[in-house]
Amino acid sequence: MTARRRTFAEPSRHDVIADAFSRTAQRYDAFADDHPHLTRMRRKVYDHLLRFAGPGSKVLELNAGTGTDAVALARRGLRIHATDIAPGMLDRLRAKVDRLDLGDRITVQECSFEALAEVTGGPYDAIFSNLGGLNCARDLRPIIAALPAVLRPGGTVTWVLMPPVCLWELGLVFTGQFRLAVRRLRPGGTRAHLEGRFFDVHYFQPGRVVAAFGPQYEVLAIEGLSVITPTAESKGLAKRHPRVYAALRWLDDRLAPRWPVRGWGDFYMITVRYRPGLPPLRCGRCGCPFVLLLDAVADPRPVPVPILEVTA
Repeated sequence: MTARRRTFAEPSRHDVIADAFSRTAQRYDAFADDHPHLTRMRRKVYDHLLRFAGPGSKVLELNAGTGTDAVALARRGLRIHATDIAPGMLDRLRAKVDRLDLGDRITVQECSFEALAEVTGGPYDAIFSNLGGLNCARDLRPIIAALPAVLRPGGTVTWVLMPPVCLWELGLVFTGQFRLAVRRLRPGGTRAHLEGRFFDVHYFQPGRVVAAFGPQYEVLAIEGLSVITPTAESKGLAKRHPRVYAALRWLDDRLAPRWPVRGWGDFYMITVRYRPGLPPLRCGRCGCPFVLLLDAVADPRPVPVPILEVTA
């Protein structure tokens, strides 16, 4: 008699990430309490988003987590359809909606940003994702390709992504933490560990993201988030050294929208407008289409400078 080997299916990447964030949901909310630096970062994101999404706009939020952003934006006059794949996160989100009586402003759906065809309630005026949730994706292009199914023509996309260049992390070289300092620069991303679960995180250069959106999307703004101020994990500096933090904040506010640092930081914010039928830029000499890369430092590939003309 031959013994039959029992095999067990490995959990999918989707299941691993959903389980990791479900396990950390309570800790995620607790970490944001009494965190003035993270509060400032979120406020900057909201101000950025509201420049392009007016009161009453229908917003699809990807990886909404425990609903911190959904609640804040609903209170600012937006209508939010909050999606996430982590049941533990969504349980806390629904509890907040019920407790704060925001059911007429916030709807909730368990859905992945990699399955936008399953999203209900569209089309939306804006699509929003905050604080690097999309950095769990290996490739943004399939997500971008699915956006027209849920985004109205003329609508906007505002994503907050982690770039490869973070000055505060690179500075860890001087403390001897070399592996941590250069983790964002590793080809193929880095291995993240959360609540005993492991998954890959990928870092996206702004120029490559612009190229991924392609000619049907008009770039409206790119702005660094916490370029000079610390990373979101830093909870103590703003509280223990308020004068130092105020000086860093002042400098950060002035440099973050400027080239080249707008593509650096703990995160950066990018907003594009969906304009189907927008003719691509083509080279005036040979007629080949190409995408202008906006941040040569963030994306150091050589950029051609031909004579340009827009052709239909």
